[in-house]
Amino acid sequence: MPDKILWTTYFDADKTRREGRRVPVELAIEEPTVDEIAQAVQQVGYDAVIERDMTYPREPWQARGRVIVRGADDEAKNDLVQAVGAYLQAIRNQ
Repeated sequence: MPDKILWTTYFDADKTRREGRRVPVELAIEEPTVDEIAQAVQQVGYDAVIERDMTYPREPWQARGRVIVRGADDEAKNDLVQAVGAYLQAIRNQ
């Protein structure tokens, strides 16, 4: 399986599910950054590679970046997204 890609939109509280948010509103945060997502990925136990100039396919006008997760081949993407979302909450609440 290839590396998993996490977009900032997956965790954005200002987005709807239809617009690309993949976590429940309770786990979503306002204006998540690739740095925060990478930190959360590392907390979950995987390596993270930040690509800052990438654009989410549904928002090609806005380069918010993405995080590539290395070594998460055995984990389902949705489980990874939910775990990262929970850590993002903890990071923001520090």
